[in-house]
Amino acid sequence: MQLFNNRMLKAQGIYKSYGNLQILKGVDLEVKKGEIVSIVGASGAGKSTFLNILGTLDKADSGKVIIGNTDTSNLSNTELSIFRNHKIGFVFQFHHLLAEFNAIENVCIPALIAGESRSSAEKKAGKLLDRLGLSGRVTHKPSQLSGGEQQRVAVARALVNKPALVFADEPSGNLDSTNANELHHLFKELRDEFEQTFVIVTHNEHLADLADRRVLMKDGLIVQ
Repeated sequence: MQLFNNRMLKAQGIYKSYGNLQILKGVDLEVKKGEIVSIVGASGAGKSTFLNILGTLDKADSGKVIIGNTDTSNLSNTELSIFRNHKIGFVFQFHHLLAEFNAIENVCIPALIAGESRSSAEKKAGKLLDRLGLSGRVTHKPSQLSGGEQQRVAVARALVNKPALVFADEPSGNLDSTNANELHHLFKELRDEFEQTFVIVTHNEHLADLADRRVLMKDGLIVQ
């Protein structure tokens, strides 16, 4: 299912330095709605820094990030937090589940932050966990789940507010090959089912090749 009917994300002239170390040197990228884009490159190329700026978790020294019709550089910190909660989902290499909460409680957190009632949040979370094959694990805490199950809970958490755009940073980095392969195909299934857009930083060649488009970063620039 190829959507790609309009632009979801535009990054223009993104520069970022930490002290005297220049990480990003004027990066441009456009991503269409419903597209899965993988960002690849050697360690130190600037991939994760770029992803954090695209996801509004970090600010560029200069340049613009436009998501949908919103120029995120024009938003205050409070507006940015609200925008991020409603429009963006994140999946990281380390799942960052809260150890004291069970699976469904972890998935509910973004919805509760957005102001939904607990019953509404739990209904949505339950449907997602069922869709991801975890209907029998909803009351299990992270320590009672396998690595693959924990990452699927993290994916459900990223999707619970139905974000238009999902960013993933080395999402299969801590998974064995079987679970990694399942996660890779899951992203494509979710795109087709929910029309979401994915931008994925990865060293995994198989995941990169499954994307609709592969972008190579080198020395703080997109070169391919």
